[in-house]
Amino acid sequence: MNALHVLRAEGVLSVQDLGRPGHIAQGLSRGGAMDRLALIEAGALLGLKSVVAGIEMAGTGGLFTVDQPTRIALTGAAMTATLNDAPLQWQACHLIAPGQRLRIGGAQAGAYSYLVPAGGVLTPEWLDSRAAHLNIGIGAILTSGQKLKIGTDRAPETPSLIITVAPRFQGGTIRMMDGPQTSLFSDHVLATFCQTTFARAPRGNRQGVRLDADARFASDHAGSLASDMLLPGDLQMTGDGVPYVLLAECQTMGGYPRIGSVIPADLAQIAQTPPGGQIRFQRITLEQADALFRDEAGQLRDAAARCRYLTRDPAMMADLLSYQLVGGMTRGDELEED
Repeated sequence: MNALHVLRAEGVLSVQDLGRPGHIAQGLSRGGAMDRLALIEAGALLGLKSVVAGIEMAGTGGLFTVDQPTRIALTGAAMTATLNDAPLQWQACHLIAPGQRLRIGGAQAGAYSYLVPAGGVLTPEWLDSRAAHLNIGIGAILTSGQKLKIGTDRAPETPSLIITVAPRFQGGTIRMMDGPQTSLFSDHVLATFCQTTFARAPRGNRQGVRLDADARFASDHAGSLASDMLLPGDLQMTGDGVPYVLLAECQTMGGYPRIGSVIPADLAQIAQTPPGGQIRFQRITLEQADALFRDEAGQLRDAAARCRYLTRDPAMMADLLSYQLVGGMTRGDELEED
């Protein structure tokens, strides 16, 4: 059995896949990767038919090695990465040999990064998922010295790929659709909400993030609300009119009014917005949101179409001299011997 060794864990590291959908009625939110698209892009880079579990890294990474030759994909928010001190490109996959040291440093933009081995991380499954759900105590944050079982890479000789990704690591415009409580807010409040520039607050976790602005967005009809079901993406307004965006490990019930919901296609962007990043909301219709929806299989196909072979820069290749760079060379006196 192959293994990925976490020689040093420096950020907030946890094993994540696409989570456990379908358990809201039992009080369990989906959980899983904060940037689900990054895991899908990793699957495309590795040529997989379905998404596997990897390591989600918040803030910074750590030091890793493997027992057997294994390709790994590095996706999500770009971090500095080296293999035996040679720089590695992000949004790409690379082969790691036993004994080589993969060093992953701090994030250059965004909030969540992913290290995904080709065979996936094989932590125990629960409800068909290996994802740590930190908010309710399933799994745990990874620590230095841990040894994680990973699946065998069945094609380690496959050439490395790189993928083109849409910019989603600095904030920007987020599309939202109406929800069942949008009508509780006045037209003026809704218009002001979509004209306001928010800053992602420093306070935030896998449950949700607060958005800061000078304006407040209260509803006169919030006082009599009964608790209702919640989903990732819901824009919940506290009693004093401060918005929170609910994310992967959100609670499943709540009594604060929701002004709308971030569409699934933009959830990765809001999860990746770093503290201080600026966000504006664009209100679109349910029909427009539905037209933008792609299921995971469709997203995997789309991501595979954005992959291309990785061209390495000779100036950054520490093993350059191990390659045969010139063909057709002879000793020079072979014809004279004939």
